[in-house]
Amino acid sequence: MVGIGPGHEPGLTLEARQALEQAEIIAGYHTYLELVTNLIAAKEVIGSGMMQEVDRCEAAVEQAMAGKRVVVISSGDPGIYGMAGLVLEIVSKLPEVMQPQVRIIPGVSAVGSAAAVLGAPLMHDFAVVSMSDLMTPWELIEKRVKAAAEADFVIAIYNPKSIRRTEQIEKVREIVLRHRSAKTPVGVVRSVSRPDQDVVITTLDRFTEEKIDMFTTVIIGNSQTFQSGRFMITPRGYAL
Repeated sequence: MVGIGPGHEPGLTLEARQALEQAEIIAGYHTYLELVTNLIAAKEVIGSGMMQEVDRCEAAVEQAMAGKRVVVISSGDPGIYGMAGLVLEIVSKLPEVMQPQVRIIPGVSAVGSAAAVLGAPLMHDFAVVSMSDLMTPWELIEKRVKAAAEADFVIAIYNPKSIRRTEQIEKVREIVLRHRSAKTPVGVVRSVSRPDQDVVITTLDRFTEEKIDMFTTVIIGNSQTFQSGRFMITPRGYAL
């Protein structure tokens, strides 16, 4: 399991790059495979689209059981909304003597990459919530957002909006506005570290006016977060 980072080759760790080079087979979502094309051109590829994660990971595990060196890639970190959990679940259902060796190589997460281009919004306690309701009921997502807002966590949002799912991010804004100033800084980072990267720092009352899609990470500041020039800063509490 390899995390390929935010999507550009310099964002790959040395360990991740070595794993890709040594692999015989690379498995991944088509969009993520395209991000490492230069590194896997000579490899056998198991590629598939969205909603085919189980089939893809099962095929990768089968190849590993046959003695192949297989890498399953995830963007960002494979253990943060990636494929590490699914692969481990599949392997755990096999008899112990048949289980292939699994190694998880971390990568630079989207939330870490987005925070870096925004400045330092994650310097204090934060929560990460995905808006995708394909496997998690919206009622539970809403409950988690409400709890994070009440506890004054900085809130990072993955998968904030899709073609089908457009209202949830507006509901998030309404929930957080009950607990924070309308002028709380919010960072909206789209396609971080890729050629079409776009970075905006706006406010809680207006952030949904920005272009937001499945390639966007939204970071909502806590009650102490402030903007200084092009940076968003959440104080850690050091005496200055």
